[in-house]
Amino acid sequence: MRTDLREKIIQSSLLLFEKKGFHGVTVNEIVADVGTSKGGFYHHFTSKDELLYVIHDMFITYVLEKAMYAINLYESPTRKLRAIIKDFVKVFDIYKPHISVFYQESIYLKHEYEVIIKEKRDCFKKLIFHTIKEGQECGEFRKDLPVEITGMAILGMVNWTYKWYHPAGRNTIEEISDIFVDLILHAVVAKETWNQLTSNELSADRTILSD
Repeated sequence: MRTDLREKIIQSSLLLFEKKGFHGVTVNEIVADVGTSKGGFYHHFTSKDELLYVIHDMFITYVLEKAMYAINLYESPTRKLRAIIKDFVKVFDIYKPHISVFYQESIYLKHEYEVIIKEKRDCFKKLIFHTIKEGQECGEFRKDLPVEITGMAILGMVNWTYKWYHPAGRNTIEEISDIFVDLILHAVVAKETWNQLTSNELSADRTILSD
């Protein structure tokens, strides 16, 4: 259950972990920064280790749930992949502090938490692979591209957003997500299918895709 205090603890720890590292921050520092007690902290988290896990889990759960929603919503693999990519890119804006802490402090995750996170990351990867395979089998995607290499290329391309994206940059996250969609769909959609696609089939709002 989410409460205002729980969210304040998460936000405070994000800033402190990013600045001083996981082991450089104590529970006492977190509760002092939030203005609560240790009792308030332990009411929401069993330990600092669980807090680190929750930070990791929030954005991974978000992107996984969005991908599953897209797969259940659309019949066309092209539309599924488009929606997955857009939400995947947007996570680097919505959860930017969480992802920074993830890359910086993930080595300190306890094994039981690491297993859960890995399972969710693997599930997300498999959803992308499955969507590519489905697109090839129904003729929407190029069949000459290996599913695993194509999927890993998409994951690598989007994950790298963490290294260069800045909320105050020239392009909004929406514009950046459209560019990723443009690049990836132009690469994977079969030429015969591309010529039949309309903007309505690719987007419920707008698209920058063009020949």
